[in-house]
Amino acid sequence: MAAYLQWRRFVFFDRETVREPPGPDGTSAKPFALPPGIAVCDSGRGSLVFGDILCQIWFLPRSLQLSSFQAYKLRVTHLYQLKQHSILVSIGEDEEGINPLVKVWNLEKRDGGNPLCTRIFPAIPGNKPTVVSCLTVHENLNFMAIGFADGSVVLTKGDITRDRHSKTQILHEGSYPVTGLAFRQSGKTTHLFVVTTENIQSYMLSVKDYPHLELDTHGCGLRCSSLSDPSQDLQFIVAGNECVYLYQPDERGPCFAFEGQKLIVHWYRGYLIIVSKDRKTSPKSEFAGNEAQNSDKQVLNIYDLCNKFIAYSSIFDDIVDVLAEWGSLYVLTRDGKIHVLQEKDTQTKLEACKFMLFRKNLFEMAINLAKSHHLDSDGLSEIFRQYGDHLYNKGNHDGAIQQYIRTIGKLEPSYVIRKFLDAQRIHNLTAYLQMLHLQSLANADHTTLLLNCYTKLKDSSKLEEFIKTSESEVHFDVETAIKVLRQAGYYSHAVYLAEKHEHHEWYLKIQLEDIKNYQEALHYIGKLPFEQAESNMKRYGKILMHHVPSETTELLKILCTDYHPSGGNEGPGMLEGKKANSEEFIPVFANNSRELKAFLEHMTEVQADSPQGVYDTLLELRLQNWAHEQDEQLKEKLHNEALTLLKSGRFKTVFDKALVLCQMHSFKDGVLYLYEQGKLFQQIMHYHMQNEQYKKVIEVCELYGDQEACLWEQALGYFARKEENCKEYIAAVLKHIENKNLMPPLLVVQTLAHNSTATLSVIKDYLVNKLQKQSRQIEQDELRIQKYREETTRIRLEIEELKASPKIFQKTKCSICTSALELPSVHFLCGHSFHQHCFESYSESDSECPTCMPENRKVMDMIRAQEQKRDLHDQFQHQLKCSNDGFSVVADYFGRGVFNKLTLITDLPSGKTATTIEAGLQRELLIHTKRST
Repeated sequence: MAAYLQWRRFVFFDRETVREPPGPDGTSAKPFALPPGIAVCDSGRGSLVFGDILCQIWFLPRSLQLSSFQAYKLRVTHLYQLKQHSILVSIGEDEEGINPLVKVWNLEKRDGGNPLCTRIFPAIPGNKPTVVSCLTVHENLNFMAIGFADGSVVLTKGDITRDRHSKTQILHEGSYPVTGLAFRQSGKTTHLFVVTTENIQSYMLSVKDYPHLELDTHGCGLRCSSLSDPSQDLQFIVAGNECVYLYQPDERGPCFAFEGQKLIVHWYRGYLIIVSKDRKTSPKSEFAGNEAQNSDKQVLNIYDLCNKFIAYSSIFDDIVDVLAEWGSLYVLTRDGKIHVLQEKDTQTKLEACKFMLFRKNLFEMAINLAKSHHLDSDGLSEIFRQYGDHLYNKGNHDGAIQQYIRTIGKLEPSYVIRKFLDAQRIHNLTAYLQMLHLQSLANADHTTLLLNCYTKLKDSSKLEEFIKTSESEVHFDVETAIKVLRQAGYYSHAVYLAEKHEHHEWYLKIQLEDIKNYQEALHYIGKLPFEQAESNMKRYGKILMHHVPSETTELLKILCTDYHPSGGNEGPGMLEGKKANSEEFIPVFANNSRELKAFLEHMTEVQADSPQGVYDTLLELRLQNWAHEQDEQLKEKLHNEALTLLKSGRFKTVFDKALVLCQMHSFKDGVLYLYEQGKLFQQIMHYHMQNEQYKKVIEVCELYGDQEACLWEQALGYFARKEENCKEYIAAVLKHIENKNLMPPLLVVQTLAHNSTATLSVIKDYLVNKLQKQSRQIEQDELRIQKYREETTRIRLEIEELKASPKIFQKTKCSICTSALELPSVHFLCGHSFHQHCFESYSESDSECPTCMPENRKVMDMIRAQEQKRDLHDQFQHQLKCSNDGFSVVADYFGRGVFNKLTLITDLPSGKTATTIEAGLQRELLIHTKRST
């Protein structure tokens, strides 16, 4: 039971008297006055509704424009305005005696200017006339309950607005007057609370036969019960003279000791409103009409049951009822006045009570008040801060830190941290920082500070608990935590954190630089996904190679061939292994040529398409080993390995590099092999010349002389410069030069003139043979010239004959179809004859012979091609420079007419037309071309 005297009093409502609107002249408005004789009232749907003893129902909207209509002939006794529908239910009398009538009004429809009455039925339980004491209607319009003074309750089920769709029955019978009714809807369950002067009962209407339960053995007076809102779990409130009780449908709830005779009870926005008298009188005497209250002062109290304080208290004269509408409370008094109680806004209420609460250190009440009024988080945070400051100043650091924790997310953490750093209250600071991390609001500095607190307190258990939370619960910057732990020397914790959260770089740094556990670091890299394993081996490979060379080499072999994480960490779709670029790991083997050689040889064996750099490095390594090896057998083995590698065909694209390596290490066989592969035959011969290997020079000429004819010329020059007796080699060279006609005889003589040992006998046979060949060639050329002259003479005679003599056509067959020639026919000077229809079918031109046309076109095409290429000077120069036989290039261009003299005709000769001249030029050009060919 809550003691009423201990509750704090506040003024959360402003009281004003409702006044009429000011007149046109601006005069001050007088208090608004209700019509006399108001007996009952209610509110809803934007109006205050009144019923008077003169059978009128009045509506007062917010504009204060009263309107009314006659609802009954005698009086109105009860009103119920639904909040969610424009339906008004009234009870009154149309004739003398006890004959109450229930009328249901539809306020949205009109009947002659008045609301439409949709239903009328008598309010009598059975056949016993009795006075109606109370009325309630369910918001779903399916239930209506009427209480009577004889203890009966009549329930109407169905559509209450129509007679046809509803059913009326007596729900409750008793010996005590019914003083209050209330429907409670929770989900699909409907309850009806019934309170009399002596007991309280609950009926379940959603179950057949309507089972009921007696909740208590005491009741209340008229208008002293109400139903709370969901903030109080829809409890039924019953106000007795000593206490106020709250009920659930199946049990009694809490009670509050509010003394005084209760006259009116309402529930409004989480507040309990009670109108009571100061002097104590029996509630039973007040049932019929409360006559004793007419001359007494009445107290209106507004209670906040959740926070246990009085939000407002005031004295009124003779209150008729308290109504709620338009977000305010309206108090109706017997003198016809209306007083409005306007609730202050949340901020104003808090400011009004904050000073008193904070001064008296009632912070918990201030917090509850703020929460119940839905104060925003910023306002709550400020209260928590002031409460924390209060406790901190009192020396209650544990309590203060709890309040500061409630400000997390609003109050700047540095405000709290500075307080507890100065006070050296590290365990309190630790608690605050822990909560800051749990709410994921900590930054890197906060993580650093928390870990330093753990390390200073030597609290290893808390430290482990902090860092060993599951991955989904991590509320700190992991990298910062690793740094702090490493700096503080907690290497095992740092390694655990780095491994758990996959900070591979930090894990390897700590293992290699602090713990010096190289084997474990290498094993860890082998468990990483391919990309990370590759990058970390590039970063730490040299350190690992220095301390664990063989194991590092083995991991690199796997990484560059067919890598799978050793811990089975590959994701879905990683059935095929990945491989890194082996060339990129060559720098890892610095100063460890033995492991490098093993790695490179492994890569060339298992992966034939290894990068070129692998083969280049392996060749250089083998050449170095060969050059420095002293043992003859090993040296021969290394020699063969290097030569085999060169012959593998992997150095075609890096020929120059391989050649340089072989020359640097004086690897003779390799140099000669590369010369041969690169077709550097002159370099091969020069190599033998430098070593004065005469037979090798001749062999090179014999092997490659067909591909590069100048080798014989260079060989002849080489032997010609030798002072030794090289007649044998000179004779061999001359023989080949003679057979292949590689040099003019004069040039041969000039070349050998530099050799003092070479006599005329050396070249005697060569010169004789050469002169004989030239004589035979001259004879052949003279015969050919004579033949061309005779042919030219014959052609000229034919031309003259065509010009001077008639041409007789004696062909008897068509040159196309080979059939006997018949008229009409077509004859050409070339000697071909055709049927006219054959000629027209096959000929492309009327002036050309179809048989000779292909050959003539070739000649014309040649003429056009020569004309197009006359200006190709650059092409001629390029071909002349690149050709081995410059004379043939010059002759070809002579034949095309490139060097012909060009004559420009500016004026036409008299007596000749342009057509005649053009025809003559074409004829002369054709004749000239045939002569040239």
